[in-house]
Amino acid sequence: MAGEFERIRHLRALFGTPPAGVSLGIGDDAALIEPPVDEQIVWTIDACVENVHFRRDIASWEDVGFRSFMAAASDLAAMAAHPIGALSSVSLPRDLEDADLYALARGQSLAARQVGTAVIGGNLSAGDVVTVSTTLLGRTRRAPQRDGARPGDRLALCGDVGLAAAGLRMLLRDPGCSPADDPERQALLAWRRPRARIEDGLRCGGATSLIDVSDGLAQDALHIASASGVRIDVDTSVVITPSLRVVAERLGVDARELVLSGGEDYALLGTFAETEVPEGFVVVGACGEGCGVWADGEPAGPTGHDHFR
Repeated sequence: MAGEFERIRHLRALFGTPPAGVSLGIGDDAALIEPPVDEQIVWTIDACVENVHFRRDIASWEDVGFRSFMAAASDLAAMAAHPIGALSSVSLPRDLEDADLYALARGQSLAARQVGTAVIGGNLSAGDVVTVSTTLLGRTRRAPQRDGARPGDRLALCGDVGLAAAGLRMLLRDPGCSPADDPERQALLAWRRPRARIEDGLRCGGATSLIDVSDGLAQDALHIASASGVRIDVDTSVVITPSLRVVAERLGVDARELVLSGGEDYALLGTFAETEVPEGFVVVGACGEGCGVWADGEPAGPTGHDHFR
């Protein structure tokens, strides 16, 4: 099994040349970036912890790397930001095989390339379980925040919600399951290989608020409603796709529950003036006077993911 520094040399080659705007990448005490002119720096971090966010029997190491990176990158999408570079800190048991670490790194590298950036530094450490902490830096001219929604705004969604939760339930029921058809394939792919919607976020300059759906549609809509002091009404009939309906029926669960409470979809949810909804976004509700989130005319509580509830 390779030592720490041999592993770092291998990872440096795997991650490749730093992207534009990065003057020094892996191999020194820290990375160097060239600060953008007339833009704000966006800075985020996300953790992916074994037996909390994934289990070895339901995800390949490449899946783990890919998912851990996209979860962090999705925060940049929600801030309408271009990625600059990423730092990856990995803690792993001493008996984890080199091939497993390199597969995880390949997953991160693949995800980074898909959103137009690269891993430019990080850290390796020993630990009891595999933990991947991914920091991303980005740049933006205007970051839509959660507190700008106004009564009369349209609530719009870019991307599917509920499918990742359906895919996870399939895997928890049968870790070795194979998709029987396209709806099941979509569900498994939604959980294993989510996509941070960087390009969609960059078209949201006119958003009054914006968030990525990582904790469930109801929970994340509530973040906007609470920060903005508005009531949000959601029409779930617009959100439930035919594929989700098929998989939910086979699982014996309510598709509406998966949409509202599922999480890990990394779709973008925003509020816009009626004439400002970007291409690729579907209107799924509206903002009004009041407070809280209502789904199909009924109050929707904070039913999504919460690490400490």
